[in-house]
Amino acid sequence: MKKNPLRHGILTLLSAALFLIAATPVSAEKAEYSMVIAHLYPADMESNEVHPALVRFADIVQTQTGGAVEVKIFGAMQLGTEIEYTAKAQQGKTVQAAVLSSGAFSSFFRKYQVITTPFLFDDYNTAWAFFDSEWYAGFMDEMRKATGLRWLGTFDEGGGFVAFTNDKRLIKTPEDMKGLRIRVEENPAHIAVMESLGAKAVPLEWGQVPTALQTGVADGQFNAPGLNTAMRFWDTCKYTTWTGHIYNTGNWVVNDEWFKNLPETYQQIILRAARQAVVYARGVAAHLCYLGWKEGTRKYKDHYIPSSQEKEAFKKLMRPAFFTWATKDFGLAPELLNEVWTTVDGISKGLDQEYHDKWGR
Repeated sequence: MKKNPLRHGILTLLSAALFLIAATPVSAEKAEYSMVIAHLYPADMESNEVHPALVRFADIVQTQTGGAVEVKIFGAMQLGTEIEYTAKAQQGKTVQAAVLSSGAFSSFFRKYQVITTPFLFDDYNTAWAFFDSEWYAGFMDEMRKATGLRWLGTFDEGGGFVAFTNDKRLIKTPEDMKGLRIRVEENPAHIAVMESLGAKAVPLEWGQVPTALQTGVADGQFNAPGLNTAMRFWDTCKYTTWTGHIYNTGNWVVNDEWFKNLPETYQQIILRAARQAVVYARGVAAHLCYLGWKEGTRKYKDHYIPSSQEKEAFKKLMRPAFFTWATKDFGLAPELLNEVWTTVDGISKGLDQEYHDKWGR
């Protein structure tokens, strides 16, 4: 009987596939624990720092626990808004962990508003050292006791330091801000600091921003350079200035009860993997942020980065306005603000001394 070559080929492929299936070790055990992580960023590996870091975290945890802890990641607010999915993480049943922006995080831990202080950090090194500090660990432990959520790490949302874009003039000094209508988040702190510069704050939801810039409802806005580039704000804005007056963050938390019910070896694996993920994300965020800035320098009509002395002029106006709002309107203790500012300044000076002692002699 003559062989049918097509049928013979199909049988050969099927035989090979069956051999591979039989030869591949298959675990009969299912995962003992499920860790569902919800976040708001695009679920891709190129546009942001959070999703790739969480994928890396998942790989480490699942490998080192032998599959006993299964990590599932849901980005782009698939599981609800930041407030909704973080509330679910507090319950710990369908969602165990969440990443949320500073504004949303302050809804769960009001004291976190202090981290939105204008010009809190001079550079990435100071910010990273602060978020890795004993002081910050204690601050986040206070959050854990109040919310039932354990802190796993702080991401530099979009690269941390923000930049203005506007269509009226190049911003170099606080005087250049006068009369500008600047879109801000619906956050009273942002309104207060913009108005301290003589600008008119225009609080709008994020989805309204493109139309507001196109129609002139707002003259400008501020966000991390990577996001400004992703949104192609040069289509409606002629100028950009990288003031870095706000440092955007995203906090990663996990249900504390769920975490404590894990075997101690798994707890340690998660903590160590989380630290690796955060450090990885820092490099990605800084890279994407700087790429966005460099792209913007080619697209906007003009661009500017203020010197340290020029930033100080902005800071002298914005810090007191923030302090007044935070203590009088929001109810934060003046001692907390002064403690945070003193701690950050001490860390910055300590780094200068460390660098000099190690490499400057």
